[in-house]
Amino acid sequence: MIKVGIIGGSGYTAGELIRILLHHSKVTIDFVYSTSHNGKKISSIHQDLVHQTTQEFTQTVNPNVDVVFLCLGHGNSGKFLSTQQFSEDTIFIDLSNEFRLKHTFQGKSFVYGLPEIHKTSIKTASAIANPGCFATAIQLALLPLAHHNLLKSDVHINAVTGATGAGVMPSPTTHFAWRTANYSYYKPFKHQHLDEIQQTIQGIQSDFKHQLFFIPNRGNFSRGIFVTLYTHFEGDLSEAQQLYSDFYAKAPYTHIVDQPLHLKQVVNTNNCLIHLHKYQNQLLITSCIDNLLKGASGQAVQNMNLHFGFNETEGLQLKSFYF
Repeated sequence: MIKVGIIGGSGYTAGELIRILLHHSKVTIDFVYSTSHNGKKISSIHQDLVHQTTQEFTQTVNPNVDVVFLCLGHGNSGKFLSTQQFSEDTIFIDLSNEFRLKHTFQGKSFVYGLPEIHKTSIKTASAIANPGCFATAIQLALLPLAHHNLLKSDVHINAVTGATGAGVMPSPTTHFAWRTANYSYYKPFKHQHLDEIQQTIQGIQSDFKHQLFFIPNRGNFSRGIFVTLYTHFEGDLSEAQQLYSDFYAKAPYTHIVDQPLHLKQVVNTNNCLIHLHKYQNQLLITSCIDNLLKGASGQAVQNMNLHFGFNETEGLQLKSFYF
């Protein structure tokens, strides 16, 4: 058994992380750190965990845990780590964007934690930067093409995320009265996840110099990300399907699906489903994930499993909320 600490325990990603780890056969949750809820029962905030844990939030940190999950707001992970002294053997898994582009901190080298391409590095990493939710869905849609140097034109991306993607704290665009029966775009062409997507694609296909035109959207649902993107592709549909199936043959959570996708297939799972469609010389790629699982906490546990030599799927055998 390994001991786990969670920093920033009151948000959606922390709640999902606790839910998964409570049922993980190789893990004990040593502490869940929260300054705003110190002394309160975890189940009083994450009410889906009523009768599943009696543990309380704490402001006491055990520096000798095996792994620390950082579930803090963007820009706060480094600040927190600067105030703490953990064991040299403690592994950090950061769920914010702080170390996805800046790869070293206090002597720790952060590996970009996308298991489909960095599995070997994750196994030996001293620290892991968990990918962003949009970034995960979009990269998984593009990686097979980049691997074969087939991204030869601009990529046009349209993606929609649920309200949980904005975090727990309310804002004008997450309030129920605004969000329900509504739809809008935000940060067109300049979303923060573009940098990590570009970094990954160019790391695989070094001659990729084209544009990623990304329009992120807010949907009137709680969780999930649905991506449609298209780019030039000379081959036929069967060639594309074979290329994708071969690339993800050993990826337990990324699957190529024959039928058009919908979000209910992935919500509450760690899966990424991908569907391909060919129209003239354009390949349409659809990708969907649960933003809180494969886009955050589920992928973080997948990375932990890989690092500690557990079965990659341990604790992540989850069924979708289909009905």
